[in-house]
Amino acid sequence: MCVSQCVRCVGVLLVPMAIVCMLSNILLLLPDLDPHFLLEGHVTREATWATGLWASGLLVLVKSRHFLRSSETKGCWEFRSQMLAQLPPSLVCLLAAGLCLLVSATALVQGPLCLHETPSGPAWGVPLRPLPDRHAGYLYNQTLWTGVCQQPRGVVQWNLVLFSVMGATSGLQALLCGANVCNLLLGLVLGPRLSQEGVSPVSV
Repeated sequence: MCVSQCVRCVGVLLVPMAIVCMLSNILLLLPDLDPHFLLEGHVTREATWATGLWASGLLVLVKSRHFLRSSETKGCWEFRSQMLAQLPPSLVCLLAAGLCLLVSATALVQGPLCLHETPSGPAWGVPLRPLPDRHAGYLYNQTLWTGVCQQPRGVVQWNLVLFSVMGATSGLQALLCGANVCNLLLGLVLGPRLSQEGVSPVSV
């Protein structure tokens, strides 16, 4: 497969992944599908950063258009110019997807913002955050999923599923964009003879 075909393939794959990330982040902003938690500021911090919307979502979606417009060129300089022009969008997508992956992983470790019992009464906070003098975390202790947070209802499972989906999708985006960068660099170095001699760069 030639370099241009690989670039277009990456562009096609990134589009549905960006949509998945945007939908996941929108749902994270609406725990229990109730907008009043968002209006009152009772939404998990990492969800409000909206990296699934602007980073792995809109930014990747816009930059993927550059990949879809990739065309096969015959001239050596034209080919290399096209490969060079594709590098910045690939690097931007790689950084955006990596950021979203990092934020999703952080949110999974920290746990959701929720209403929970404290010595002074119910209060909003992050009770499942791992602390040295308490439990190591909630991810492997399912008894904490339903017995700690009072509101929003089912917020632990809600965040767990959606942040996992967003993190996995942005991780796949990062892998695709990283492979695409290697693919473009190989095409930039070897030029059009990749197709003529049957030498295949990194395919994704």
